[in-house]
Amino acid sequence: MYAVIRAGGKQYRVSPGDVVRLETQPGVSEGKIEFNDVLAVSPDAGQIARPQSGAMVTGEVLGEGRGRKVLVFHYKRKKQYKKLAGHRQPFTSVRITEIAFDDQKFTAPELPRKQTKPVREREQKKTPETQDASPTTAAGAARKQPKKGKATVRKKSPAGKRTAPKKK
Repeated sequence: MYAVIRAGGKQYRVSPGDVVRLETQPGVSEGKIEFNDVLAVSPDAGQIARPQSGAMVTGEVLGEGRGRKVLVFHYKRKKQYKKLAGHRQPFTSVRITEIAFDDQKFTAPELPRKQTKPVREREQKKTPETQDASPTTAAGAARKQPKKGKATVRKKSPAGKRTAPKKK
């Protein structure tokens, strides 16, 4: 069972349970989204029907984000013209939950909800072990010392003579 829907000016072939990245969808309420613009439905293998009316695809919004960066580079040779721009297309991730057509409903199996981890309290009571690792003790002071950086490199002057490294 699959359906062809139109969303964001593009067409997508979806089945119940599929996760699709669509262009950012307006009108998303409570994590549910409905697609009324159904172009074709295939209830059985090898059959394709064009719904006259009443076909609907329902989905659950999983989240929103931005796609990978695409670099746009304009260049004109011999004219010293170069322009570089980046673009990240926003998207809405949708899981298709149901396809309804001619009084038939094809639904995706329910997925178990993810258990949310309990939020750690920032203000925890100090235990004796954490008090020993404070900067006043030797172990805590050694941990708080800055790490050694890279050795300074001498730079050559324009005349080729070595100069002393710059002081910070």
